[in-house]
Amino acid sequence: MFLQRRALGTAMLLLGLPGVARAQRRLVRLVVPAAPGGAIDVLGRIYATKLAEALQQTWVVENRSGANNTLGAAEVARSAPDGQTLLVNADIHLMARRVMRNVPYDPVADFTPIARIAVAPMVLVGHPRQTPQGGIAALVAAMRARPDKFTFANSALGSMGHLATESFKREAKVEALVVSYRGTAPALTDVVSGNATLMVAPLGSALAQIEGGQLRAYAIMGPQRSARAPQIPTIAEQGMPGLDFTLWYALWAPKGLPEAEAERLNAAVQALSRDTEIRARLADQSAEPVAESRAAFAGFIQAEYERNGRIAQMAGIEPE
Repeated sequence: MFLQRRALGTAMLLLGLPGVARAQRRLVRLVVPAAPGGAIDVLGRIYATKLAEALQQTWVVENRSGANNTLGAAEVARSAPDGQTLLVNADIHLMARRVMRNVPYDPVADFTPIARIAVAPMVLVGHPRQTPQGGIAALVAAMRARPDKFTFANSALGSMGHLATESFKREAKVEALVVSYRGTAPALTDVVSGNATLMVAPLGSALAQIEGGQLRAYAIMGPQRSARAPQIPTIAEQGMPGLDFTLWYALWAPKGLPEAEAERLNAAVQALSRDTEIRARLADQSAEPVAESRAAFAGFIQAEYERNGRIAQMAGIEPE
């Protein structure tokens, strides 16, 4: 009964948003450019379910994975800007043309930004028998002494973890081979098994192994500690400020979506991001909701795109 009352309250709040009460029930395709079960898929489905209820629409989630998340994004870029096809993707969306040749769209110019929906911390972890005890200082000292002993696993070329890894190497003045995998799960598996030494991984993906002693946690790669793992200090606390690499997830529409429709969707996301149930479900994924205007999101995208470009150039990341 409590959940019913809360859902009704959220629905009533959203019905007060401009255009929501007049919205016709229609089918909305939410394209997930990644495999089922990953963070993009899980977070996208959480919001799809609630947005469908709030906007009195039918939302269908379709997974179109492959080619570093570009297959699904390309499908959305080709779609009509009528609000019936949307994209949910992570930060890697902005890196498409920096890591792949012949991408058939511009990740910024060919999409209408709707809203960020969530952020999630990343954590620097290592194999417990192949990395030293202690914090970042001990790790850096060991890497400088024996650079040949350390390798970084990476979930995908151009991912937030990849950018964080290259920035850490530069800041710490260390060298280590970076090996790219097809996803977070296989990369983490190789660190747990000892086939790779280190990884900057999503906290939500690594937390169980950290708590079970299969991974050693060195630092949260963001500005503050995580409520899910408050015992892990930030990298800034350990003398390396400025390395802020936080995962983020967002909604986009094809270029040309009418302004009123884009604002309506953004307002709905903002309202849901304050919902107690949404916040609890995201916390289960070690994530937090985001409530910001479209203008703020657009500014964030531009700043992030420019920063990522500088890091890619510094690290020698080129399209393959």
